[in-house]
Amino acid sequence: MRNIVVIDAPSNLGLRPPAPGAVPGCYKLAGALREQRIVQRLRARDGGVVVPPRYDRGDWQEGDGVFNAAAIASYTRRLADRIEHHVRAGDLPLVLGGDCSIQLGASLALRRVGRYGLAAVDASADFRHPGNSDRVGAAGGEELALATGRGQEDLTNLEGLKPYLRDEDVRLFGIRDDDPERAELAALKIPVVTVGDIREWGGEALARATAEAFEVPEVQGFWVHLDADVLDPGVMPAVDSPDPGGLLPAELVALLRPLLASSHCAGLNVTIYDPDLDPEGTAGALLADVVVDAFAQS
Repeated sequence: MRNIVVIDAPSNLGLRPPAPGAVPGCYKLAGALREQRIVQRLRARDGGVVVPPRYDRGDWQEGDGVFNAAAIASYTRRLADRIEHHVRAGDLPLVLGGDCSIQLGASLALRRVGRYGLAAVDASADFRHPGNSDRVGAAGGEELALATGRGQEDLTNLEGLKPYLRDEDVRLFGIRDDDPERAELAALKIPVVTVGDIREWGGEALARATAEAFEVPEVQGFWVHLDADVLDPGVMPAVDSPDPGGLLPAELVALLRPLLASSHCAGLNVTIYDPDLDPEGTAGALLADVVVDAFAQS
């Protein structure tokens, strides 16, 4: 059994402000899950905190590219250093975000090590890039595009390692059935499993097949990216863009378990839950339960 190591990555650099003068509250995710004793419940080691730069978009305007780009680039390198250390040591990092841009830290870390895939469990593909949108700006909705080499060089080509992920090594789960990016993803032959597909075929079976697909000599393993908005807003309303028609907790646990149980899984990050939108803490408690249950193997 590998040691689970919990690392806090409380960055909100990749999201737009929820209101003028405010900052996204997802930087409190890690603290909220720690309040739910997630480290103790997983019998994990504490990997500490990678402290992000201050959220400051300065005089950024629409059309200027990704905001906070220099800060995100710097943070991605430092988070990658921490993740790489634990992956090379044989640990299983559990990275608590933060917004989805923290996934770039994992992708860069694993690209330094070799060739790795990504199983992204998310309500959306986060595939916005200059080739399909004129609203590029928030890296938290663009991290998959950036990780696969689409977008500005100061984020896509850190350390000359572009792309961090190959298109053929990406798998997407939990996208809503009516997602507008499905056509582009299909053209790129990036496999997409919608909520409807999960219910038709079963999350456990689909996840097992995915884990087995990464068991090839060319690929050293895969990372799991979990965005809390994959859950239905009826059980997880505390996200920046709640989207109806999501998974229920038991469905998500069934999907995650085979992925996390695989010896080829390099780690997991959890993103987007915003404690500011959850005054009673019930959604945070549910998210902690989902993560703990997903690591429990029968």
